[in-house]
Amino acid sequence: MTFLNKLLKGTIAQRHQDREAELYRSLIRREAKLGGEIFGPLPEGVRREFFCLDEHTWVWHEEWLDEKNQRQIRTTRYDIRPGGILKAQDGQNYQRISQSESERLLQAIRTYDHRIRTELYAAYI
Repeated sequence: MTFLNKLLKGTIAQRHQDREAELYRSLIRREAKLGGEIFGPLPEGVRREFFCLDEHTWVWHEEWLDEKNQRQIRTTRYDIRPGGILKAQDGQNYQRISQSESERLLQAIRTYDHRIRTELYAAYI
């Protein structure tokens, strides 16, 4: 194989990987937006996202302007493990969540799953 063929093959492979990565990011953004809507209407100026990052991690992210017009951001990560669910907010240490919070998270996950299946991926299922 000539150098030019190797170069072209590598370029085509890289473009394919770039397209797949962009598609993945786009789908995560769309899932996150749908997920953020399951908790009710968004007030003006609020951005809310809820999504599955990987098979063990769920993320809740919210941004808003406070009464002093300062931007506030809160990110909560839930790690689902065999021994329970751990939660960390804004980079703090993980803490085990209560049974009632676990039940609310499970309901949110079920609603999220239903919405993305019916509203985002219905044509592919």
